[in-house]
Amino acid sequence: MPASEYPADRLRVVLAEDGVLLREGLVGLLARFGHQVVAAVGDADALRTAVAEHAPDIVVTDVRMPPGGSDEGLRAAVELRGSRPGLPVLVLSQYIQRSYAAELLDSGDGSGVGYLLKDRIGQVEEFLDAVGAVAAGGTVVDPEVVRQLLRRRRDPLERLTPREREVLALMAQGRSNAAICRELVVSDAAVGKHIGNILMKLDLPPAEETHRRVLAVLEFLRG
Repeated sequence: MPASEYPADRLRVVLAEDGVLLREGLVGLLARFGHQVVAAVGDADALRTAVAEHAPDIVVTDVRMPPGGSDEGLRAAVELRGSRPGLPVLVLSQYIQRSYAAELLDSGDGSGVGYLLKDRIGQVEEFLDAVGAVAAGGTVVDPEVVRQLLRRRRDPLERLTPREREVLALMAQGRSNAAICRELVVSDAAVGKHIGNILMKLDLPPAEETHRRVLAVLEFLRG
């Protein structure tokens, strides 16, 4: 998922993270790579207020925030996407929680969303690529979440071949067809054929291509 695949435009970001050190670190990191953090807040209510005030290009938020310290950040993100269709949201989590990723993908039409583990922030290029991908309308799921799901998943993914499961896992990470070609060292035609087989085997009806990809990833996460 190289950064060159996504727009390099300066993004206006609303950041929600209750940990002061991490919040300030993210502000500095995003600013260093040309983005503007228009608001950096520490709780879910302040997140809602900041989005209403600034209408950002993307929201980056922790899952767990005050006042309850459970999933207030995620709830606010889902609520915001309901009231502002198309608002890109990248959610950060300390732990792997499949239901969080699935709920986020269920919000809106499933595009412009991302779910990353906080450890991914230390891998600066991957984190920034995820921010760019989500802001551009892509869907990104942390590779470690994908790996764990592959170990747990059964029907209907049992219908997929090993190569098709590899392709679907890369789709869940937000990879484009070109990126999947590079990763698996196969042709674009081969990737297109695998994706077509995946959509057919998951019983996804013909529709706009991007939306069908999101539905396939969502099926992958729900199992």
